[in-house]
Amino acid sequence: MLVLGIETSCDETGVAVYDSDRGLLAHALHSQVALHDAYGGVVPELASRDHIRRLLPLIREVLRRAAVKEPDLNAVAYTQGPGLAGALLVGAAVANSLAFGLGVRAIGVHHLEGHLLSPLLEKKAPSFPFVALLVSGGHTQLMRVSGVGEYEMLGETLDDAAGEAFDKTAKLLGLGYPGGPALAKLAQDGRPDRFAFPRPMLEQLEKNGNLNFSFSGLKTAVVALTRTRALDEQTRADVAAAFQEAVADVLVAKSLAAMRATALDRLVVAGGVGANIRLRSLLDAAASRGKFSVFYPAMEFCTDNGAMIALAGCLRLKTAKATRALPLGFTVRPRWDLADVAA
Repeated sequence: MLVLGIETSCDETGVAVYDSDRGLLAHALHSQVALHDAYGGVVPELASRDHIRRLLPLIREVLRRAAVKEPDLNAVAYTQGPGLAGALLVGAAVANSLAFGLGVRAIGVHHLEGHLLSPLLEKKAPSFPFVALLVSGGHTQLMRVSGVGEYEMLGETLDDAAGEAFDKTAKLLGLGYPGGPALAKLAQDGRPDRFAFPRPMLEQLEKNGNLNFSFSGLKTAVVALTRTRALDEQTRADVAAAFQEAVADVLVAKSLAAMRATALDRLVVAGGVGANIRLRSLLDAAASRGKFSVFYPAMEFCTDNGAMIALAGCLRLKTAKATRALPLGFTVRPRWDLADVAA
């Protein structure tokens, strides 16, 4: 079964071909970082226009790399939401038009479901059930995953997501866009113990097992510190390191608590912040002590990509929902709760 995957939820155009027997055959990604850098963040209209320019050439390139012809495809999967409405519409329109022309099924995929299932692309893949930590610029969630479409929310952010807090703190430190990776790089030269930043909501975890997150107070602590100090290069690195350590400590503590609460011994970490080296190091150390397994997607699949959408679409084809007849029309869902996605 051959599935073409298309990802256009925000500022990256991703395309991939996934084979249910052979795995990932080819993928390509175009990043819009250079396009949005001058504005310090994503400009939705520019993102949509760039997807229009890039998508069809990328599809042709990926099909060529995979040695696949369009009539060979069994389905076209695309990101239906959440994301920027205009950007989502580009991918949805192309995917549904191509599927209609080929007489195959078009499958709308939840963006976060793609991230959640992305570790299944690896040779060392987790089996169900597992606890998933979805941590990105827009989302920080802990979920119990029993199977495709079987997701139970355990905890989520009440304000800023971890990746959003990374980006905002990076801006305070005068770093460029995207801020998260730049802050993580700067933190490598810093001392995490120089500044004592709060670990938000860990007290609630200890009191009543609360698995929700909050990072706005941590960001405010950085604001307060940077307003009272001269930010020489070493101080900036120390602030970055202390901030990163605080975020990682919270993510690790909550993840371990979720595993204890569910009595599971497999943890999946996905999303852009899942590429953070310090977070991975702390989780790996905890796994070795606690005798549980932790799974990550490859670094290239932590960011938005077409491979995870193609995989999720392929898995969706095996569910009852995917086998029902779909209408000719289509829509996108800029706001879409992952807990609402059914098997």
